Amino acid sequence: MDKDIWAGLSVFSEIAESGSFARAAARLGVSPSALSHAMRSLETRLGIRLLDRTTRSVSPTAAGEALLASLQPALASVEQVLGALDADRHEPAGTIRVNAHRPAAVYVVMPRLSRLAEIAPGVKVELVVDDGMVDIVAERFDCGVRHEGKLQQDMIALRISEPMPLIFVASAGYIASHGVPEGPDDLGSHRCVVYRHTTSGVVHRWEFEHEGKRIERSVAGAFATNDVDLMRDAVLAGLGIGCLLRSQAEPFLRSGELVELLPGRAPPLPANYLYYPSRRQPTAAFRAFLGVMRE
Repeated sequence: MDKDIWAGLSVFSEIAESGSFARAAARLGVSPSALSHAMRSLETRLGIRLLDRTTRSVSPTAAGEALLASLQPALASVEQVLGALDADRHEPAGTIRVNAHRPAAVYVVMPRLSRLAEIAPGVKVELVVDDGMVDIVAERFDCGVRHEGKLQQDMIALRISEPMPLIFVASAGYIASHGVPEGPDDLGSHRCVVYRHTTSGVVHRWEFEHEGKRIERSVAGAFATNDVDLMRDAVLAGLGIGCLLRSQAEPFLRSGELVELLPGRAPPLPANYLYYPSRRQPTAAFRAFLGVMRE
């Protein structure tokens, strides 16, 4: 087969699956104009139109649908063969790109990477911290880490942590000036450090557990940020009461800089899941990474 046609067929498959030149270009690491040129060249060589293009969407023609139905199993077979060849490596090698929200990146993924460096020194990791929702396929990540319920569809998901305990805390100085809240209703008269979600712009509502019941409350944010480490720093600076991961606050609880409030009232964050596309054949490097995350 003409090598240019084979390359064009791979491009056609990516565009058809993603429904967008821009998304396909992001997945392949090339420009949309380069993909457009490749598609025009393929259609010219084959003498048939494979894609219907509008200003808003891209979809296969009837001929394109028929070609895609035969092409996808062939491409999947090639990926399996390449995966098998990769499995024969004596040492896994390559770069694994991971997208994770900050608590998971800092307290779940990072602590395990030293083990990966020991058993697979040829594997490099690029860890991108992102608390918003992201299409890991379009952005060319090998995997993502999110809480259950916030995973992309059609993904393989692997639980890699237990629920993460949260606590309400304030600095010793803040408590000396403003006192201690006895319950959630008292927070209306206090300054609070809150988290604003990057994607939606919504301020996170605080949750409370008591006697088997869970309630949500909006609290007045004297300081808002989209970074959990800045939340901790703001609480330490006495800007208000915060809801932090216990692992974040523990060193400062021991030193006396922070004081726990409303003990036992903060429900934990859900468990973390690592997820990745089900249709991709995992490389040896990615299998080594998965093995360490499972530990």
